Amino acid sequence: MDEKKRQRLEAAGWHIGTPEEFLQLSPAESKLVELKLILSRYLKELRTSQNLSQTEVAQRMNSSQSRVAKMESGDPSVSVDLLFRALFSTGATFKDVAEAISFNN
Repeated sequence: MDEKKRQRLEAAGWHIGTPEEFLQLSPAESKLVELKLILSRYLKELRTSQNLSQTEVAQRMNSSQSRVAKMESGDPSVSVDLLFRALFSTGATFKDVAEAISFNN
C-alpha cells in the first residue's frame, strides 16, 4: 500500500495492520500459514511446468480435481501432509521441496 493511501485511511480512523495482527496469530501459526502458501504455489508451478491438469494430479494421488484446486488456492482446509502427498505424486523430491521453501524464506 502506498504511503498516501495509508495516511488517508488512518486519517479516516482506520487501523492499518498485518494479517497476523488481524487474525491474532502466534508466530508459529503465522509460519505455518506461510509454509502452506509456499507449498500451494509450488504445487501449481510444478503441475503447470509438467503440463499436467488438476485431474491428472488428482488421479495420481487418488483424490479429486476439486481437492487439487483447493490445494493450489491455499484453502485453509487443506493439510500440510496432503500438500506434500500431492507434490511427491507429481515427482517432487525432498530436495525440490526444501529448495522451494528455502527460496521463499
